[in-house]
This record gives sequence, structure tokens and C-alpha cells, in this order.
Amino acid sequence: MSTPALDATLGPAAPAAAGADAATATGRTRTAAGLRRWAVRSASLAAVVAVWQWLTTADARVGLRFDRLPSPAEVAAEFGRQLGTRIYYLDLAQSLIRILTGFALAAVAGIALGVLVARSRWAGDVLLPPVEVVRPIPAIALVPIAILVFPTDEQGIVFITFAAAFFPIMVSTRHAVRALPTLWEDAVRTMGGGRAHVLWNVVLPGTLPGVFGGLSVGMGVAWICVISAEMISGEFGVGYRTWHAYTVVDYPAVLVGMASIGVLGWVASASIELLGRRLTRWLPRVDEGVEGGAR
Repeated sequence: MSTPALDATLGPAAPAAAGADAATATGRTRTAAGLRRWAVRSASLAAVVAVWQWLTTADARVGLRFDRLPSPAEVAAEFGRQLGTRIYYLDLAQSLIRILTGFALAAVAGIALGVLVARSRWAGDVLLPPVEVVRPIPAIALVPIAILVFPTDEQGIVFITFAAAFFPIMVSTRHAVRALPTLWEDAVRTMGGGRAHVLWNVVLPGTLPGVFGGLSVGMGVAWICVISAEMISGEFGVGYRTWHAYTVVDYPAVLVGMASIGVLGWVASASIELLGRRLTRWLPRVDEGVEGGAR
């Protein structure tokens, strides 16, 4: 039996329940899609390792000499051996300290200078010419200068890391600031907001996507250069240990070093991307729209 009062009481509950069910179904669909993507990625990596194992075991020569390359089994055995040594963890810690120190300094300086030259024409005229002259020089080419200028090799390696990350961060920040719609700033100023208010509440939040793009690129370039600098002028670190293994013709150890570099670089870049997503949750997600269109 139905009455108007009962219908009025129970009516809003049905749409709410339907909405909850739809949200649950959407969550399950996204979880299943995420698991499928991870399965595909894992299978892709496993396929590469399997092909590598087959080529090295068969001593294949198909343009490239795979008969001289260590097999995945040999590399895994060497990796297990190194995990039981103290020097492996010391090298990892040394490289991480260098990369994090140089990258942190580059992030602060790059974001600050990028905002400054984009917001001030006078600062751009004064600071951009020397920066643009130095920017095309590869950071690894600055190793001789670092050796001459800095009193210790450690400071020189950190400087190389800083130089590698600084320019992508600065350029991305500058372009992100210039791409901001002027309407946002005009609206805040119309309501009485000053320069500091505009900077903290409009400029910095609005440039976060571009800034994190520069941070991600800067981290990748910094890893390349810190490993190269360790090979040239280092006593500890993953790069130094990899080059040392090459000089003594220990090719499994060389590949262990390369794999360690790859994993460390991937974790660092993924951490930056994850932090960027956390801080820019208010932005619409392009991947969600693409997936929705595909479905």
C-alpha cells in the first residue's frame, strides 16, 4: 500500500541508492582496468626478459652480438651476490644523496627564477641572456669546470646534477606562468588582491601542472648526468661502480648497475608524478575522458 507521505519519505532514497550503486560499479570498473594495465605491463617486461634469455642462450648473432651479452640468469645471480654486500647499499645511498641534493636546489632555484623572469620584464632582460647562453651546453660538459671550481669532487657532482635539472624546471615554469589566462589575475585584482595575493593564490596554483612537468623532465636528465659525473669523477656511487665493473670486464655487474640506475630513476620520476597528481586533484583528468570515450 502506498501513501503520498510514504512516497515522499522514501522517494529520495532510491536515487541516492542508485547513485551509490553507480559509484561502486564505476570504482570496480576502474580497478579492473587498472589490474589489466598492470598485467599487460608485467607481461611486456617478462616477454623482453624471455627474448633476452633466448638470444643469449642461443649465442645469437642477428646484426648484434648477443653471444657476448650476459644472460638474465647471470645478471640475477650477480644481483643476488651484490645484495649481500655492504658496498652496494653504500653506492645507492651516495647516488641518492647527490641526486636529491642537486635536484632540490635546482627545483627551488628553477621555480623561483622561472616565476621571476615571467612576471618581471626587467628581470627577464637582465637574467635571461646569460641563462640562454649557458642552457644549450650539456651539463656533463661542465665537469671540467666543476673540477676546477669546486674544492671537492662531491660538490662538483652535486653541481652537475643541479645544472642538469635546473634548466628544464626553469623553462617549464616560465612557460607555465606566461600561459596563465590574464582574466584570473584581473579578477583577483578587481576584488582588491595585491601582488603577493595574486602570486600565492593564482600564479603558483595555476602553474603547478607545468611546474611538475618540468620537475619530471629535470629528474630524468639529472639522473643521466649524475651517473655520468660519477663515472668521470667519483669514488662511490652506482655510476662509479658500473664503470669500474666495465674496466675489469665484469659484464654481469655492469648490467646490475644499469638495472639499479633504471629502477632508481623510475622510482624518482614516478614519485614526482604521484605528488603532482595529489597537488592537482582539482584539474580534470584527460585519461578519464579518454577512457570514458573508449567505453
